[in-house]
Amino acid sequence: MLSPESIAEIDKELTKYPPDRRQSAVISALRIAQDELGWLSKDTISFVARHLGIPDIAALEVATFYNMFELEPVGRHKITVCTNISCMLRGSDEIVGHLKQRLGIDFNETTPDGRFTLKEGECMGACGGAPLFHVNNKRMCECLTPEKVDKILEGLK
Repeated sequence: MLSPESIAEIDKELTKYPPDRRQSAVISALRIAQDELGWLSKDTISFVARHLGIPDIAALEVATFYNMFELEPVGRHKITVCTNISCMLRGSDEIVGHLKQRLGIDFNETTPDGRFTLKEGECMGACGGAPLFHVNNKRMCECLTPEKVDKILEGLK
């Protein structure tokens, strides 16, 4: 299910916790699995749970609670736009409109070529850089303008 490299990464995370606290590595293990596969199927969540030696439901609870985990396939580049009040007051509506027009999709949709998925996100804790979005939960892009968005999208090919 997962590559030997990902399993080794999960095993490295496990060394950070006492043997009787393996469940503590579940967020890291799910993140590693999602990084490799792009999303978390029920089979993947079950595989991670078995590897950690915890009940499937314990891993599923975590995967369904945190919005950073995708339970359905997404595009290669998931763009999550903050639309909370600080970003809205600083122009996130314009950025959302531009992204929707440029990508030809709405929130929770993926471009036909599978490159981009657009998501709406809650506060990302960087209001000083509003408006902003995350790319694949790893890269935060701040102080966005339509021109800056176009440049970022071009760089994600």
